[in-house]
Amino acid sequence: MEDNVKLATPKYQQIAVDLAAKIVNQHYKIGDKVYTRSNLSSQYGVSSETARRAINMLSDMDIVLVSKGSGVVIQSYENAVKFIQQFQGIQTLHDLKSSIIDAADKQIEESQKIKEKVIGLVERIEHLRSINPFVPFEIQIEKKTPMLNKTASEVNFWHNTAATIIAIKRGDEMFLSPGPYAMFCDQDVVYFVGDESTYERVKNFFYPSNY
Repeated sequence: MEDNVKLATPKYQQIAVDLAAKIVNQHYKIGDKVYTRSNLSSQYGVSSETARRAINMLSDMDIVLVSKGSGVVIQSYENAVKFIQQFQGIQTLHDLKSSIIDAADKQIEESQKIKEKVIGLVERIEHLRSINPFVPFEIQIEKKTPMLNKTASEVNFWHNTAATIIAIKRGDEMFLSPGPYAMFCDQDVVYFVGDESTYERVKNFFYPSNY
């Protein structure tokens, strides 16, 4: 069954449930005669065949007794109760399935919206970088780096990262274009430019995983 196909209760079953409910609610009592099929089809606005199937369903469950001379006679209150309980259980499962499917559909829809927003954000970032490719990256120097207190020249910074240092912030001071002899000190913030993969290379350079 396709997920977008809605579950529906056949009309004859709806009529059978309605009649059974009237028995349970004491609208009809044991031994009472109910509508003939023609009257039933008229009352519910259905064909005589649909009415016949509704009566046959109740007859099969021993809720009513069908005879040619006497018509349809109420036979069992207990079986009517069982039928209503069974039907409600099926409906509950159907409703639960529908609610789960609806919740899943909403989640998929929300995920799609989030995905579209993320794609839009990435596209804007890429657009900004294409307009101004010199938007700098930054990384903070910490004591755990093996490059601590070494100069860019000593560690071959550019050769290892293909990044160009444009400034180093040390405390309240900013050193622009510090050159190859700039030293990497604890708590320095290094500003650099490069392509989109530059940051990962610089990060791995200062903080190698095996160090």
